Amino acid sequence: MLLHDLVMTSEAVRLTSSRSAKIELLAAYLRSLGDDEIALGASFLAGERPLKRLGIGWRTLEEVQSTPASPPPTLTINEVDTVLRQAAAASGPGSTTRRIEALESLFNRATEPEQGFLQALILGELRQGALEGLVVEAIGRAFETPTDAVRRALMVSGDLGTIATAARSGGREALGQFSLTLFRPLRPMLAQTAPDLDAALARLPSAALEAKIDGARTQVHRDGEQVAVYTRTLRDITAQVPEVVEAARSVPARRLILDGEVVALRRDGRPHPFQVTMGRLGGKMSADAPYLPLTPLFFDCLHLDGMDLIDRPGAERFAALEARLHPALLVPRAVTHSADEAAAFYERVLDLGHEGVMVKSLEAKYEAGRRGATWLKVKPAHTLDLVVLAVEWGTGRRRGRLSNLHLGARDPDAGGFVMLGKTFKGLTDEMLEWQTRRFLELETHRERHVVHVRPEQVVEVAFDGVQASPRYPGGVALRFGRVKGYRHDKTADDADTIDAVRALHAGP
Repeated sequence: MLLHDLVMTSEAVRLTSSRSAKIELLAAYLRSLGDDEIALGASFLAGERPLKRLGIGWRTLEEVQSTPASPPPTLTINEVDTVLRQAAAASGPGSTTRRIEALESLFNRATEPEQGFLQALILGELRQGALEGLVVEAIGRAFETPTDAVRRALMVSGDLGTIATAARSGGREALGQFSLTLFRPLRPMLAQTAPDLDAALARLPSAALEAKIDGARTQVHRDGEQVAVYTRTLRDITAQVPEVVEAARSVPARRLILDGEVVALRRDGRPHPFQVTMGRLGGKMSADAPYLPLTPLFFDCLHLDGMDLIDRPGAERFAALEARLHPALLVPRAVTHSADEAAAFYERVLDLGHEGVMVKSLEAKYEAGRRGATWLKVKPAHTLDLVVLAVEWGTGRRRGRLSNLHLGARDPDAGGFVMLGKTFKGLTDEMLEWQTRRFLELETHRERHVVHVRPEQVVEVAFDGVQASPRYPGGVALRFGRVKGYRHDKTADDADTIDAVRALHAGP
């Protein structure tokens, strides 16, 4: 299959507003692929590469000298994959030159639209990863398979191309063969935002309340004495967290998959700021600083001694967790039908220094990789994880440093990001110095005093509310936004959506 056909499909989807029409476009393309193309086609459409680590960045692409090919297009998607694998495999002396030569051979065969697609695919900037849900539905429609079966298989396998191949060859029965595999991490289930505790309890009357720990999300896999610890982005950090490994080995079970947080706690049990925890994980503590221990706290059990629990109700998963783990390893939790008791638990959690509560359905299954409506986060002050789209040069005391941030929310339907406003509040001198270096590295182009950047850096922004705004394309803007901190543990695909922001504006 020609790359041209995939690029045209991708562009047609981008220009189509109807979700159903998007899915049908994607499904028609998937049906047209051969058996040896379906995995690549599905992955590329979702902005994913079968080979996750290419070792090719912006600077490498800048060295590529190429001229767009003239029509008719000739480049196939299989040829694209072959060249990218050759470039990624280059190593040793002269590897940079060989990598650039491979890319030049690829780009010189690509038409101008294809070159733009390839560049975005290589850099991970297609932002069609946000459209993965559409591709999942398209796979179901293309091969007459229930979407839930496709979604669950993807949840446990983590590979969209493999799932598309299975759906094409064997439908629901083939997808049903996928199960959790130890040491193959799942993308974590995420939460939506509720405006307050009352609104959350109204949406989830049968729910547990948990302390929302401002730490680093971790997923722990264990088989006997073998333990692996992964971040929310599925990075292996086992060697950096011996405390988590020791805690996992202390659980009276042989095979486990646990979901939780790791956090640096003060002597009084209150959490250090998030940046302190991340500094320890990143190995950024100074050599003469005292060793900072980390505390693992778990809130979910996904597998226990041969049983996958992700399809079980929350109440069963929580019970399995509490039956095996020492209370000191559990996130504080309360189950109550009393609004007064829930409010009292919320206040106790805040008094302990945590940032809020999670309200989780007792009936819902674990939806890996999804920001489900059955987990709701409640904080006393609203915060959102947004993406920096551009930065303005500062004036006065901030002259010479990048200051005012242009903030964007993720658009899960159209892809890309929707601007919500700007802020320069909450930035310390240290943050200004850091972000100037960081955003100059991410720069794509400039317009007078505005530096536009690749949408990669996630920032946590506190704000007082959401207001209607005809000035911004999403129709809403943040009121009194201020930077709480940069979230180096999150990618742009983890950012909050424009739908979540509009829901906050609409209210309960």
